[in-house]
Amino acid sequence: MTPPIDAHVRLDTHPTHPSAVTAVLAGAQARIALMGLEAADWTVVAENVLVLVRIDHEEPYWAEDAAKHLSAEGITVEITPRLREAMDEEWTWANYPMPWCTRSEIRRVSNEAQKIHDDIRHGQLLIHAHAHDGHTTVAVGTYLGRNGKSVYLHGEDHLRQVADTFDSPAQALLAFEKVHTADMRPGAAPLTDTERAAAEARATFGLTAAKPAPSRPEPETVPAYLADAGDHDALLDAFLDAHGDWEKWRTWSDETTHAIHESQTLRIERTHEAPAHETAWTVAAYETPVSDRMWVLTTTGATPAPVLQELLDHLADGDGWDTAVSAPVDERTVTAATQPLSDAGWKHTVDGRWIRWTSPAADAGVQFDAFAAQHPNQTLATWTVWAGPNADRPTWTLTASPRTPSSLLAHLAENLAQGTGSRRAQTTGRERRTNLGIAPPAIPAVAASRTR
Repeated sequence: MTPPIDAHVRLDTHPTHPSAVTAVLAGAQARIALMGLEAADWTVVAENVLVLVRIDHEEPYWAEDAAKHLSAEGITVEITPRLREAMDEEWTWANYPMPWCTRSEIRRVSNEAQKIHDDIRHGQLLIHAHAHDGHTTVAVGTYLGRNGKSVYLHGEDHLRQVADTFDSPAQALLAFEKVHTADMRPGAAPLTDTERAAAEARATFGLTAAKPAPSRPEPETVPAYLADAGDHDALLDAFLDAHGDWEKWRTWSDETTHAIHESQTLRIERTHEAPAHETAWTVAAYETPVSDRMWVLTTTGATPAPVLQELLDHLADGDGWDTAVSAPVDERTVTAATQPLSDAGWKHTVDGRWIRWTSPAADAGVQFDAFAAQHPNQTLATWTVWAGPNADRPTWTLTASPRTPSSLLAHLAENLAQGTGSRRAQTTGRERRTNLGIAPPAIPAVAASRTR
C-alpha cells in the first residue's frame, strides 16, 4: 500500500474559462503534487496554483485522469461538485468533420492536435510559414533538435494534424511554397479565438494581495557595460513596434519569441525568463533564406540594456549586417572591430591564441580567439565580450562567430568604451556569478520567403 503524502490537491472549474480546470495545492509535500501536474502539462499561475487549459476543451477528462494518478501516489485529491458534474457530462462536437469517429477516437485525434499546439507554444516546433488553403489554415514548421523533422500541418485548434513530413526544412519550404505561393506568409498564423482564450486562462491569478514595493535607491550613471539589464522583453517589443520590416513569429509563446527580418536572412530568438548566466538572445544571419547560417551572436540574460539597445539599433540598419559583405576574420577586420577600445585606452595583450582588450578598471573586456577565427565555416565563439569582477566570473557575456560583421562589433565596442547607462545601488554585497561556455540555442537554417 502506498504511504500517504502530506499534500492536498483541490480541483475546481476555472473562474472565467468555460472548460479549464484549476488546482490549488496545500501540505508540506505539495511540491510532489506540483511536479506531477506540471509533467501532465498543467501550468503554474501562482504559488501552489496551477491551471489546465486545452484547445480541445477536454480539461475535465484529463483532470480526472490526473486525479487518479495523484491518488495512486498517496496524495489527497478533492474534486468540487461542479467539476465532478463537468467530468460526468457526455458531449460531442457539433458538425465534427469526422463523424465516423467514436468519442474515444475523437479524443485521441484532438489530443494529437493538443500536442502540436503545445510543441509550438513551448518553442519546440518552429513554424516557418502559414497560408489559408480556402478551407482552413495550413503551415510548415520544423521540430528543433539534432534530428528534428519538418512537418506540413493542416487545420486549426483541435483538428490540426501532421499531413506530411520532410527530411529537411528546405525541402518542406519548397514543397509548401509550390502549393501556396500566392497566400504564403512568414511565421505562424494569428491566434485563433480558442488559442487566445487558452492563453488568457493561463494568466496569473491575483490570489495574493499586492505588497507595497520597497523604496529603491536612486540610480547612478555608470559605463554601459555595468548598467542594469532592464526589461529585455520591453526592448524587443519597442524594437519590433518601431521597425515594420521585422515581424514576430509567435507573439504568444511562453518561452521564446522569434523575430524575422523581411529579407528572411536575419533572425532573432529571445528566450524569456532566461537566467542571468544563460543565453537569452540569439541573432543569426544567413546568405539566403534556405542557406546555412553565416554568423551567429548570443548574449546572456544579465546583458545591460544599453548594450542590447546598441545591438538592436545596429540590426535596424540593414547595411550594418549585410551578409553579402560578411567576410572571414583577418587582421584588418580585427583592427576595425576593436579600434574604439584602443582609442579609449583599453589594455591590449596577446597570449598565444588569445588577443584581449581590458578596460582601464579591469571590469570588462573583449577576447578574440585566433584559433576559432581560422574556421570561418563554423559558428565557434571567436569573440567574447564580458563584464564583471573578472573574465572568469563575468556578470554577463556576449559571444560572436567568425564572420560576424566588423561594423557591428565596432559599434558594440564603441558602446563599451564610451556609452553610459544607469544602475541602481546594490542592496546586497553578493556578486552575481555566471559561467562562460554556455551553448547558444539553435536557430533553424531556413525560413519562408515573404510573399506580398
